[in-house]
Amino acid sequence: MANDIFRARLGAAVDDGLRLNRRGFLISAFASGVAFGFPAASKAAMDPAAADGLPVAADGTPFAPTIWYWIDDKGKVNVHIIRAEMGQHVGTAIARILADELGANWDDVSIEHVDTDPKWGLMVTGGSWSVWQSWPVYRQAGAAGRVALAEKAAALWGVDVAEVTVVNGQVSAPGHSAGFGELVAEGLDRSFTEDELKALPLKPVSELTLVGKDVTALDIPNKTTGQTIFGIDAKIDGMVYAAPILPPTRYGSEITAIDDSAAKSVKGYRQTLKIDDPSGTAPGWAMVIADSQWAAWKAADKVKVSWTAGAAATLGEADFQKENRKLIADAASGAVLDTGNSDVDPVFSGAADTFEAEYDTATVLHFQLEPLNATVFRNAEGIWEVHTGNQWQSLCLPWIQQALEVGDGEVIMRTYMLGGGFGRRLNGDYAIPVALASKALGGKPVKMVMKREDDARFDSPRSPSVSKMRMAFDADKRVIAMDSAVASGWPTKVMIPGFMPKGTNGEPYDPFASDGVDHWYEVGAQRARAISNELAESAFRPGWLRSVSPGWINFAVESFMDEAARHIGADPLQFRLDHFTAEGRNAGSAPDSVGGAKRQAAALSRVAEMSGYGRSDLPADTAIGIATTYGQSRGMPTWVGGAAQVHVDRKTGRVEVQKLWLAVDCGIAVDPDGARAQIEGGALWGLSMALYEGTEFEAGQVRDRNLNSYTPLRMIDAPEIEVEVMESTEAPVGLGEPGTTVVAPAIANAIFAATGARLRSLPITPDKVLAALQG
Repeated sequence: MANDIFRARLGAAVDDGLRLNRRGFLISAFASGVAFGFPAASKAAMDPAAADGLPVAADGTPFAPTIWYWIDDKGKVNVHIIRAEMGQHVGTAIARILADELGANWDDVSIEHVDTDPKWGLMVTGGSWSVWQSWPVYRQAGAAGRVALAEKAAALWGVDVAEVTVVNGQVSAPGHSAGFGELVAEGLDRSFTEDELKALPLKPVSELTLVGKDVTALDIPNKTTGQTIFGIDAKIDGMVYAAPILPPTRYGSEITAIDDSAAKSVKGYRQTLKIDDPSGTAPGWAMVIADSQWAAWKAADKVKVSWTAGAAATLGEADFQKENRKLIADAASGAVLDTGNSDVDPVFSGAADTFEAEYDTATVLHFQLEPLNATVFRNAEGIWEVHTGNQWQSLCLPWIQQALEVGDGEVIMRTYMLGGGFGRRLNGDYAIPVALASKALGGKPVKMVMKREDDARFDSPRSPSVSKMRMAFDADKRVIAMDSAVASGWPTKVMIPGFMPKGTNGEPYDPFASDGVDHWYEVGAQRARAISNELAESAFRPGWLRSVSPGWINFAVESFMDEAARHIGADPLQFRLDHFTAEGRNAGSAPDSVGGAKRQAAALSRVAEMSGYGRSDLPADTAIGIATTYGQSRGMPTWVGGAAQVHVDRKTGRVEVQKLWLAVDCGIAVDPDGARAQIEGGALWGLSMALYEGTEFEAGQVRDRNLNSYTPLRMIDAPEIEVEVMESTEAPVGLGEPGTTVVAPAIANAIFAATGARLRSLPITPDKVLAALQG
């Protein structure tokens, strides 16, 4: 799917993206010239805090010390946000980082979600990256403004700049005071080189007054009053509506005939388009065009389309899992991650004892609340505009360009608020057939809103997976080696292969399909293999789903650690703590993993205390299980300890989760209330995938296509949750997903502690529990 044209167009953006991810954003400074003039139809979309349009600078040129914000002559501070808003208040979190370093009055701060101008660099909201990546960038940006304002005041007042303070929107020195707006009105043209930005003094964390404190979120009022504009609300003058008719397989299907005679009886029906997609994203699609969305849906039910199906029409879940197991069994398959010493074979050969286990997880769908939608047209300047909610604009633009067969600069995205993302809108494939329909109609505005069933069929699901773990012990029951292999469909390989590093054997691997397997335990020699299931990738487009691979790999790792401890007669808690030695590469490093395994051990110890792990006074068939994870990746670890108290009904196999505890070390919690909300939401998602969520592929399609048969966690089954965000002064890391990863293994370990039945397959359904109890 990622052909040479796509790669060429992504080109430097991928390289820059990788550089930005790892080393922080390059902040470009300029003195003035902030760009405005978005089309009126997209104004509200770009700014969740102002339904009547974008923030507008007062008369005169606003001062923009960096591209990330401007200050006008009324003292208003407008912060540019490149992250998508989908309920996590990301704009508020990022704006407060900048405002705190700047010394702004929070009441004067607004946020603006920007378009896809190349100057913004990599635009992606996922992987729990947003605050983590923004922390150094927006602090430097805020410091630039603070320094510029102080220098301007010192020059006007004839005082030493060291005597000037910038606090709460006021610039002061002995005998002098001025607001931000007054100094901007005097004319500010200070700019900074990249080296100067990096050298700017930052405030000590102890002097920050907004970070770590509860402040008013900037996007709450319009959300609660229903004024915020989501992609599903987009409206462009003269637009028509589209309803898709999907082929029998994701790939390889071709339309052989379209009969729309019955659809002509539907008032408002116009025509049915056969979509030809040069990008290969939506082959075999037909798009029904009508004057209203309801008419498009109604007509689509009457249009008869014939296809030749792709090869995946004969494939199902069992085929993909069989292939996963076959690949794992081939010792030469996959990429070997760099663990320092992966030569495990001679260690296993000489071991006094070994233990192994296999774990699997089913296909999981996103089912975000707002169904997929997009509105596309060619504007008066000949530029294609894509109006939608999206999480990864930098990824989607090249795909859309390829589909439309246009070059850089000929497509722009207007990112609306997202009614749920969870990784589904990282992949903007749903905009491509809309763009092609608009192109077929001469650039006319076309809006598509998918029905829930089509949304599910076209999902980029979390791939079914298999993980196999082996551990070797010496004669004294000490761990001397661990061998792990994980196999699944790889989303990054399919959609952005430039983001894949290479293993020690030269093979590339998808970090989002292998994060978790390279853990922080000291286990002696350690081999970690990540394997791509090309059979699965040929049948569907694997996607990034909240928590990505740590959601299933950590289920395997933490279940296995529990099992391995019991295999040698050790306490599962102490066994884990004994192997968090924080030595060598597990010692961690600045700035993101200072403390290494010691911090993970502390989170685990804390959750054991919170939950009363090990207590003996619980009712029959009730127990507390523990687990620990490190969030998303070794490069950005969020240390999490989790515990779950469960009761198992031996007659029905039903598992009741009575309470969850989570202790989380995320470094500095920029937004404490938002942090707790993210952790709680992630934990409930983890519980949902542990016990309730999962489907299977049948004949190339997912079996469950609506919420009558796909049954995520309901409110009545939500347990009490206790969260402790641990105090820290270390750099902030991600929180969108880490709460998800620890829950499933904690539940599985609790089930074993309560009943002696070991569950190694997700979701943990009553049938599986009954089978484990009997076997």
